[in-house]
Amino acid sequence: MPLIIAIDGPAAAGKGTLARRIAAHLNLAYLDTGLIYRAVGMKAQREGLEPVKAAQMLTPGDLKAPDLRSEAGGQAASKVASIPAVRAELLEFQRRFAEHPPTPAVGAVLDGRDIGTVVCPNAGIKLFITASDEARAGRRHKELLERGESSIYARVLEEMQARDERDRNRSVAPLVPAPDAVVLDTTLLTADAAFEAALRIIADRTHA
Repeated sequence: MPLIIAIDGPAAAGKGTLARRIAAHLNLAYLDTGLIYRAVGMKAQREGLEPVKAAQMLTPGDLKAPDLRSEAGGQAASKVASIPAVRAELLEFQRRFAEHPPTPAVGAVLDGRDIGTVVCPNAGIKLFITASDEARAGRRHKELLERGESSIYARVLEEMQARDERDRNRSVAPLVPAPDAVVLDTTLLTADAAFEAALRIIADRTHA
């Protein structure tokens, strides 16, 4: 059974950066689950496929397309994400990736919002990365400015809190830590400190 590390948490808590570093450090495959709906939407457009067919044909290579993080990628994702059959296919895609990671990886790191609770409830290690609303909004605000986009901190904070509220209270796969997840608060941690803390948790769990 490959090592599966599930990393969940709200936006801008640092889970994506942390997941990529852990995967690289431990020679594990990494799946950014936030990209898969964008990949399906863009694949459907590029190849003239029905969304469900595009989801069925999705490969890890499709997640490397350079246009996924564009505005067009976001629009394409929104068109396919509401289709139940697409969601079902992508749930299976995520599980296959975790259980049969691309070689030569000996396991996988998946980050998202329901990895430990829905996608991989049997993951050997589960982390829930969080931070204060203000810290997360500050990080996202800084990120937007560095990308040359206009941003108002107060608006970023308000939109982030609204999204968190929706995600925590939705009936399907709400944003909550799995009962056996270790919660890591990164509010006062640098990226390096969060990485070191996560590695200690992983070491404790794998050697238990």
